[in-house]
Amino acid sequence: MKNTFLGVSQRVLSVAAKAGLDGFLLALLGMIGLAYLWPYPGTEQSPVPLADIATYGVSLIFFFYGLRLSPEKLRAGLSNWRLHTLVHLATFVLFPVLVLLIRPFFRGADNEVLWLGIFFLAALPSTVSSSVVMVSMAGGNIPAAIFNASISSLLGVFITPVWMGLVLDKSSTSFELGPVIIKLTIQVLVPVFLGILLHRRWGTWAERHKHTLRAFDQTTILLIIYTSFCESFDEGLFASFSWGHLGTLAVGMVVLFYLIYGLMILGSRWLGFRREDRITAVFCGSKKSMVQGAVMAKVLFGGSAEAGIILLPIMLYHALQLIMASMLAQRMARETARRLASESTR
Repeated sequence: MKNTFLGVSQRVLSVAAKAGLDGFLLALLGMIGLAYLWPYPGTEQSPVPLADIATYGVSLIFFFYGLRLSPEKLRAGLSNWRLHTLVHLATFVLFPVLVLLIRPFFRGADNEVLWLGIFFLAALPSTVSSSVVMVSMAGGNIPAAIFNASISSLLGVFITPVWMGLVLDKSSTSFELGPVIIKLTIQVLVPVFLGILLHRRWGTWAERHKHTLRAFDQTTILLIIYTSFCESFDEGLFASFSWGHLGTLAVGMVVLFYLIYGLMILGSRWLGFRREDRITAVFCGSKKSMVQGAVMAKVLFGGSAEAGIILLPIMLYHALQLIMASMLAQRMARETARRLASESTR
């Protein structure tokens, strides 16, 4: 019986991996299911302060992230300023502007909250680990990818709340920009810079245990997802959402990804980037961070039952971007291999 269960589990994971889904994405879905079936532990009435535990976990995530950041590599990445400018303009300007344009199509209270979640996704920084992995797989400029993804995370602490402040100030949601930035600075920036300062002493240790630290990161994110959806399910906020709504949202996320991806290709070609920099631009500029999304949502909407709905678009986008980017990166890798093989036979 045990062997049969293990065999089935391995086959499921194998099929999921071929589709671009890893264990973490499956765990995210599991947390949503658990929140639906058993929301009480993640609500304010629970005697176990899971939300507070997640808050401390977030600070540790960014401390360990700072430990793995090499100041030398960051300084070395400063020279390619045109690539960095294109990536950050796409991440923090192009994404939000495109989503602002579709706002008139979201009418009604429920749709307004859903649009807010999509705009929140658009205002987030680029992801770090998966961007670097995809750039590496496709044969792009890895040092530039590391620099862009790292700086994007730091810029997001200031830029994401500013964008959200512009739309939340016009809604019924209470929002004060100053306290939010102060809270994010204490919870995110201070641990990052403390980690950077200690990189020389403990950076090797952090790199050696990066798989263990990644497991800790993912556990914290899963806890944030669980508590956020517990509040939403407990308040019955998903009652008006159907599978049709979810499917439409997923299609919208696919369209958004490919639209940004296509615009990044056009922009990088117009600027005359070499192939390695074009690869870095399209992957760093088209991706969004699930980690930052969970952290920012906790600070911006931590006490709101709507947090689960607001997190739904970034969760869908995160899953779909991994699948789509993985397929594109593998195709680019094959093209790179053919190009190198052709050059070697000349």
